[in-house]
Amino acid sequence: MELWGGHECTVNRVEDRFCDQNRLTGHEGRVDDLERFASLGVKALRYPVLWERVGPDRPGEYDFSWSDARLAELQRLGIRPILGLLHHGSGPSFTSLVDPDMPRLFGDYARAVAERYPHVEDWTPVNEPLTTARFAGLYGHWFPHGRDETSFLTCLVTEIEATAAAMKAVRSVNPHARLIQTDDLGDNYGTPRMKRLVNHYNARRWLGWDLLVGQVDENHYYWRWIEKADLADRVKAICADPCPPDIIGVNHYVTSDRFVDHRLSRYPDLVKPEIGFHDFTATRVMDPPPPGLESVLRQAWERYGIPLAVTESHLGCTREEQMRWLAEGWNTCLKLKNEGVDIRALTAWALLGNYDWCSLLTVEANHYEGGPFDVRAGSPRATALTRVLKAFGGDAEAGAWLDKHPAMGRPGWWRRDIRLEHAPYVWTEKKTAPMEERAGPPILITGASGTLGQALARACELRGLDYVLTDRRACAIDDPRSIAQALDSHEPWAVINAAGWVRVDDAEGERDACFRANADGAALMAQACAERGLKYTVFSSDLVFDGAKNDAYLEDDAPKPLNVYGASKAAAEERVLKALPEALVIRTAAFFSPFDAYNFAIWVERELREGRPVHAAEGFVVTPTFVPDLVHASLDLLIDEEQGVWHLTNQEPVSWFDFGRRVAETLDLDPRLVRAARPEELGWRAKRPTYVPLGSRHGQLLPKFEDALARHKERRRTEIA
Repeated sequence: MELWGGHECTVNRVEDRFCDQNRLTGHEGRVDDLERFASLGVKALRYPVLWERVGPDRPGEYDFSWSDARLAELQRLGIRPILGLLHHGSGPSFTSLVDPDMPRLFGDYARAVAERYPHVEDWTPVNEPLTTARFAGLYGHWFPHGRDETSFLTCLVTEIEATAAAMKAVRSVNPHARLIQTDDLGDNYGTPRMKRLVNHYNARRWLGWDLLVGQVDENHYYWRWIEKADLADRVKAICADPCPPDIIGVNHYVTSDRFVDHRLSRYPDLVKPEIGFHDFTATRVMDPPPPGLESVLRQAWERYGIPLAVTESHLGCTREEQMRWLAEGWNTCLKLKNEGVDIRALTAWALLGNYDWCSLLTVEANHYEGGPFDVRAGSPRATALTRVLKAFGGDAEAGAWLDKHPAMGRPGWWRRDIRLEHAPYVWTEKKTAPMEERAGPPILITGASGTLGQALARACELRGLDYVLTDRRACAIDDPRSIAQALDSHEPWAVINAAGWVRVDDAEGERDACFRANADGAALMAQACAERGLKYTVFSSDLVFDGAKNDAYLEDDAPKPLNVYGASKAAAEERVLKALPEALVIRTAAFFSPFDAYNFAIWVERELREGRPVHAAEGFVVTPTFVPDLVHASLDLLIDEEQGVWHLTNQEPVSWFDFGRRVAETLDLDPRLVRAARPEELGWRAKRPTYVPLGSRHGQLLPKFEDALARHKERRRTEIA
């Protein structure tokens, strides 16, 4: 079985706005991305030569210069291209999915592409036609924004006609050309009262492939809707000259399986939908969870008997869950192949991540989901997913790494009880065997009594990562014997040091104690990890800087602390990296969290709810950090085996005074009670820098401050309720 790949390449239209993932991910300007993809061991690459990009202005006018360079590079690298010509798009502005002339125009374009690249044998002219027709013709998300069955069917029939026209044109140039036809495929479930709708959904999902293979006639489930839409003649013409796929490409996501529920009173916290029922991601409701990919692959094979490939495999989630998703997909394909199902490949999708798919591309929020390569720093950074894919591609070293990786001993969240967001719906038709779990070496987290330690433990619990949380009695980080005993007893694969001195002003009078906790302890733990070959993460502070730069501080700026606490953190950084150059040092700032009673945001809220004024420093600028975001990003970087200094904050520089007012406004409290104050009025003994926002050469990995505040509010609302 082959490993294929593909970057998220959608060019789609919302009203008059075109969204181009090639530009958003930066791939448009990086031909060397193809070498990165080749390094994974992919045999084939789904690759765009998209109509909207090559011929945007008028029919017959094409600029292939961008594609020429990329196709030549793929030839040099020995990667087989699978060319896509329309990827969730409606075509250039001069046509659309409801234009009866669109198939002819598209066929002309396909011929021009085939004549330009006659060596290409594998084609996906139109990606996910049924899914695109739903989003563009039934739900109104994408252009032409239809919201009825007729619009949906018109879009779909147009796409199928366009696919057939394209393949006819391509095969006139290359008779050996193969059609690899993709679409999203999931199972639909529901309460007994919703059985009719469930059956409708389960019939509709096959319609695109049914049309291509010529199986839609008067006896087809969907025929009455086709007649009602006045499309019967067009459908008959399609089926009279079918264009069956050579390979059926199944795209299956965790959201592909759906569950519909008419019992609105069962979900009082949810807004009542206008359609009269809730439509959930099935694994969020069903117990046991649906079988997922294995089920739909079996059904596709039984229905068509045509070779299969998984043509998109991606999960927007934390790193270990992404690893588990890919591994489960790969192992499922191998299992079915061994049982006689003709599965040719699994495709690692979104190799560069993607932007704004959480809103189905309807909102430009710049929301990034990471992939095997993270592009937020401009130059793509290889994540742990690249090693997973190399293992699939036959790299023995990567395979050994994956087999023993501690995170792989647990099933993905979609298999664990944590998946359930509502009271479970117990179904008994297709019981699925629980996935085997194995306990692996844990992550040892120090600092059980602190904000970070508790947050890291909570995150590990959520993510299915084995961990041990230690306090000073179990692991005194300033005592080498205590450190050795803890490490040798628990045998962790990684250590996250969240212990240390946090009282900035008290440190001025207790320098030795502060340095012992922050610098000596961090360095001793680094030495112990170096001796045992363990991964090590430690946290530092924006207070290692003096604020004189008058600009955001980056990772390679030289520390110059103004106070004892900052000096202890600067010393810790230097000593840790000297003892263990592979250590990960995370600088951060101005914590806030809904789970911890001792942070600035909670203090502001508590005082304002009591009607008391809050005094906050006006002339001291920091970059606040939402602790849940911090710990998740830190764990991702640990799993990616990153090293050196990284800055992690929620991006926006604000003064403490502005921070307080923003908290008040977000929580619907009175911001007028937040008063500006000078350091002496606040009782500060330690000198603090006036301007220390943290920027990063590695890109901004945490969401924006405004987004973090909104999530803080939601959690506080739950806590208060």
